Amino acid sequence: MPIGLFDFEGVWRFRRKITDRKLGQISQGQGTLRMIRDGGCLRYEEHVVLDLPGQPAIEGTRRYLWQSCPRGIEVLFDDGRPFHVIGLPDAAPSDMHPCEPDIYRVRYDLGDWPVWSQAWEVTGPRKDYRIDTLFVRDRAAERS
Repeated sequence: MPIGLFDFEGVWRFRRKITDRKLGQISQGQGTLRMIRDGGCLRYEEHVVLDLPGQPAIEGTRRYLWQSCPRGIEVLFDDGRPFHVIGLPDAAPSDMHPCEPDIYRVRYDLGDWPVWSQAWEVTGPRKDYRIDTLFVRDRAAERS
């Protein structure tokens, strides 16, 4: 189980499933996450390809900044705004992020480290979906 920020450093492959209850559809995706040390922080750089029902696949990226905090790891949006906290050394930390009028709730599963996952439940008047992502360390990509 990870005990600190830099345990996440490296390259991760991931699979993602998005269950959109409003649209009644499931999308699948896969991608690569690079966690790059930047001073005392990690830059989270994700690239994903999503297969959407009845549509061509789309590519996307996400960027966050992870930094140590007294409760574990603080996740910030790439512009520095706070997003949520990953409570370490808990094996199943959870947190939430209000984005009025919707609520984002996350639960991590770190108990099978270095395989880990996150599950997002997003609810509100505009949104009703779940995102499940499973991460596996990619040692081959780290060596290249």
